[in-house]
Amino acid sequence: QVNLVESGGGSVQAGGSLSVSCEMSAVTFRTYCMGWLRQAPGKEREVVATLYAGGRFSYYGDFVKGRFSISGDSAKNSLYLKMNNLTSEDTAMYYCAAKSCSWTDYQGKRGLSDWYDHWGQGTQVTVAS
Repeated sequence: QVNLVESGGGSVQAGGSLSVSCEMSAVTFRTYCMGWLRQAPGKEREVVATLYAGGRFSYYGDFVKGRFSISGDSAKNSLYLKMNNLTSEDTAMYYCAAKSCSWTDYQGKRGLSDWYDHWGQGTQVTVAS
């Protein structure tokens, strides 16, 4: 049974950095699409970054603009998101998500926010301006 557990959220001042982690069970890195999505109050959920084949391929939402980095460690069954130069606009609940998929699936759906089968409980990131 796939299980995703996020950790590492918290509060930070604008311009600061924060990392979040997602421990995954029953997920095969080579054949899963996985990623980080976020949802702020009153806003739709959006894709932050996604990854396929253990990190060989990645995708970032336009708003990231080089500030964030997604990575995965198959040995630790973990997915990470490193966030730099945070702004108040980055305040949201951050979710880890995963779905068994093919390369073709990933190419066509890497930017979709409602495609994943498995979700973590979320971790809150709050950026004070």
